[in-house]
Amino acid sequence: MSEYSGATESTHQIDLPSAIVSARWAWQEAAAGEEVPLEIRTLFVGNGAAVTIQVADGQGSQLDSVSGEVVDNQCFATYEIPADLTGTIHFTVELSAHGLQQRSDDLTVRPPRAIRNPRWSVAEARRGDILTLAAETPGFRDGTRARLEIYEHDADGAHDLITRLTGHVENEALSVQWAYEYHEDVDEIPTEEESERGYNPPEYFFRVTIGPAHADSGLLAFKDYVEIDLRDSAGAGVADARYILHLPDGSTREGTLDAEGGAREEDVPPGRVEIEFPEDDQ
Repeated sequence: MSEYSGATESTHQIDLPSAIVSARWAWQEAAAGEEVPLEIRTLFVGNGAAVTIQVADGQGSQLDSVSGEVVDNQCFATYEIPADLTGTIHFTVELSAHGLQQRSDDLTVRPPRAIRNPRWSVAEARRGDILTLAAETPGFRDGTRARLEIYEHDADGAHDLITRLTGHVENEALSVQWAYEYHEDVDEIPTEEESERGYNPPEYFFRVTIGPAHADSGLLAFKDYVEIDLRDSAGAGVADARYILHLPDGSTREGTLDAEGGAREEDVPPGRVEIEFPEDDQ
């Protein structure tokens, strides 16, 4: 603390010496690839003063340089640890305009953490379903940000990105919800007869990424439905008519319309469907 004493009946100009009070990591240890907060506290340093932060490993070799500025005698920054680094790191903060420099404490760097068991809450999705994307994230701190990317799977590896989501680790786990909706035209899905490789319905997987760690889920299948409404020339529903559905995967289903001439078939493979009303039933 700086002290000054003098007469009160006159004006005095004094110089208050600037100082770096502390330079420290927010944590004592972190994993390789993780983004670590650091903070610097100063005394009698004006707002906007430039701060240079030099990060070095345990052998003193410089790794990176981070810039910042003082606001209310504080400077906060983050540093992303290289994914292949282990051991310890430290940083040296410098306020060159004030002739100040100070070294931080050491931060212990652990091996990269792994994301485990990324999974869908269900094996099959239907239009309007609210799905949960989950994973175990042992060792990751609460609040750590995770990026989730949902892809439509392609057998040749040319996966189509559907959407990106953001989640945060809580109690070493990750859980994010997503409302499923198929936005393409199912008529564009090649049927069993049209494709040389056979019927290939839409399937999805998601990728979780936290720093350098990432993992892919298993596949999610899309199940659709078919609604039938059969009416005669006068507009009346044709009750109890038998129908045959020829589905895009080459399979068939049979059923009978209700008293209003309608029916709904659930969990059918998505794609173009042909409906046959046998002539011997007309």
